[in-house]
Amino acid sequence: MSVDATYSTKTPHTRCVLITGATGAIGGALAKAYASPQTHLILHGRNVSALEHVANACREKGADVSLSSIDLTDDEALAQWLTTLSAEQLPDIVIANAGKNTHPDQLGELEPWADVQDLLDINLITPIAMAQHLVPAMRARGSGQLVFISSLAGWHGLPSTPTYSASKAGIKAYGEALRGLLAPCGIGVTVVMPGYVTSPMCNAMPGPKPFEWPPERAAKVIVRGIRANRARVSFPFPLNFGTWWLAVLPAGVSQWLIKRLGFDHVGGR
Repeated sequence: MSVDATYSTKTPHTRCVLITGATGAIGGALAKAYASPQTHLILHGRNVSALEHVANACREKGADVSLSSIDLTDDEALAQWLTTLSAEQLPDIVIANAGKNTHPDQLGELEPWADVQDLLDINLITPIAMAQHLVPAMRARGSGQLVFISSLAGWHGLPSTPTYSASKAGIKAYGEALRGLLAPCGIGVTVVMPGYVTSPMCNAMPGPKPFEWPPERAAKVIVRGIRANRARVSFPFPLNFGTWWLAVLPAGVSQWLIKRLGFDHVGGR
C-alpha cells in the first residue's frame, strides 16, 4: 500500500491534527506532543522512511496515524488530498509546518532563482493554498484551527537569508490578516515565530545562533499557544524581544545592529 493511501479506518477520534513537514525537527516533536489515544494524526513528509519512524513513535503513544508523502507544491495533488481529508475526517488543527531555507553563497550574490522559487512555493504558497482548500469546510462546520509557521526572521530581513526572511514575513502577515477574517466563523489562526531550533536546517544556516532551543521545548510552547488560540507564539523571549526591536527601530539603525551582531554572514563567512 502506498504511503499516500494510508488513511484511518477507525472510529473518529475526539481530535484530528494535520501536520505537514512531520519529518523535520519541529514537525516531528509536534507529532509526538500531540500523540495520544484520543488523537488521529495526519502526518505529511517527503522522506517516507523518516515519516514511518515518526508515525511508529506516535502509535506507541496510542495515536491513530495516517500518512502522506504527496508533493505539496503540486496544486492538483494538494487539492485532491485535502478534499479527501475534508470528506473523510476534517482536521480540527492544521499545522502548515513544511518548509525549507536557502542562503547566498557569498556577499553580493543573490540566491539561485530556482532555489528562490522552490522556497517560496513551500514556505509561502503552499500554506496559503492549504487554507484555500480547508477553510470552506471548517467554516461549514463552525470550528477549526490554522497554524502557520513563520520565524523571528519575519520581523526584519536578514542578509544571510533574504528569501527565507521574505517568505516568513509574508506568512506572518497572511496569518495575522486571516485571524481577523475567520474569527467570526469560529476558526482560530495562530502564527508561530520560532528562533533557532536545533535541526539540520538550523545547523546549515550561516551566522550566530543565540538562545538555540531543542525541538521538544519548542513543541511544548507551540502546543500550549495553539491550545489557547493565541494570535502569535514567539520564542525565545530574549531573541524575540531583540528582533522585534529590529522591526520598529529606524531601518538604518536595525541594519547597523544586524551587521554589528554578525547576522550578515553568508556562505559560512
